[in-house]
Amino acid sequence: MALLDFIARIDPLTWWLAGLAVSGLIAGVLTGFLQARKIQPNGFRWRTFRSEVVIAIVNLSITVLVLATATNFLKQHGIITFHEGPASPWMMAFEFALYFLGFDTWFYWWHRLMHIEPFYSWSHRLHHRSISPNPLTTWSMNPIESIVEGAWLPLFTAVMTVHSSTMVFIAPFAAFMGLYVHSGFELFPRWWNKTWLTKWFITATFHDQHHRYFKGNYGGYTTIWDWICGTVRPTFLADYEKVTTRSTRRRAAVARPPMDA
Repeated sequence: MALLDFIARIDPLTWWLAGLAVSGLIAGVLTGFLQARKIQPNGFRWRTFRSEVVIAIVNLSITVLVLATATNFLKQHGIITFHEGPASPWMMAFEFALYFLGFDTWFYWWHRLMHIEPFYSWSHRLHHRSISPNPLTTWSMNPIESIVEGAWLPLFTAVMTVHSSTMVFIAPFAAFMGLYVHSGFELFPRWWNKTWLTKWFITATFHDQHHRYFKGNYGGYTTIWDWICGTVRPTFLADYEKVTTRSTRRRAAVARPPMDA
């Protein structure tokens, strides 16, 4: 009964996103798209993955307990409250944008701090054991780092009272972005970094390079702070182009007839 109650409490958007992810995964495998878009084709290591399973379980157990306890405390004392009434799409978009840009700033600057000793050894070193990330890498980290990262949401909702309907979008989005940037696959189109509207948003290749080369590409949701502070890796744009055109070149090679035919 507890399991059924838990399932019943999952909002429709989460189910929709999960269904979209599963169907996309199946389509990507069947069409060969994922194979062509693997950012580091030979980077996966089972030994690393097995250790990530253990680390992720321990980390999530501690992080969820700490953040849930803190959030409930703040709710009980009236510090975190939500607007329960209906919200217009514009208001929800405004509240989401504040969360989005606030987290991106929060993530960028504490991330850079965690690359400085002794903070790196205390918190961030464990996450960087994954040189070629996979979805499980999202939670394979020191609980200190995980709590600092996750602290933005209770801090944000303590400072600003948002609508409950906005929170329906924030929670699934945060999980989706963490899984995407650590997926090890580039899912965005080739033109993503060539248009003014989209080039500011982070891609899996962007964060994958941070794991592979250790420095640079610190952003969480966007590349804005990296461009401002000059921390974008010099080869990022060229490397993104290589990954996103890999499938096109392979298909062209298969379709092209031999020269002596």
